[in-house]
Amino acid sequence: MDDVDRKILAELQQDGRLTVTELAARVRLSVSPCHRRLRELERSGAIQGYRAQVDPAALGLNFEALVFVSMRQEDRDTVVEFERAVSELDHVLDAQRLFGEPDYLLRVATADLAAFQRLYDERLATLPGVQRLTSTLVMKHVVRDRPLPA
Repeated sequence: MDDVDRKILAELQQDGRLTVTELAARVRLSVSPCHRRLRELERSGAIQGYRAQVDPAALGLNFEALVFVSMRQEDRDTVVEFERAVSELDHVLDAQRLFGEPDYLLRVATADLAAFQRLYDERLATLPGVQRLTSTLVMKHVVRDRPLPA
């Protein structure tokens, strides 16, 4: 990856709806070489997809929490089953496996506190291998969906 590829990625992170012509102008390339580079970035997996950033409030998701998960068991089968089950929960926006304690960090969005409590009691607490859940509520986002540095 060279500096031109990095400029292409930076521009697309700012505006994923740019046309190839607009993108080429911004990175100072002609359209054909820009298009080739773009396709190669997509083919290589450097660009993993394109999507809209949606305001959670527009979907009625006004409550967000971070849930720390400590596992009772960490054998391979339990970890695989836990991760599969978490990936099927629509309200879990992000799930990260951590080194040390706790074992996982989940970012969860729901309509309100009552909806979060139902998700917590009925789904999160019953996930395979879970020993303990600890939650903290998000007051506000200071940095959100920042583009990756070039």
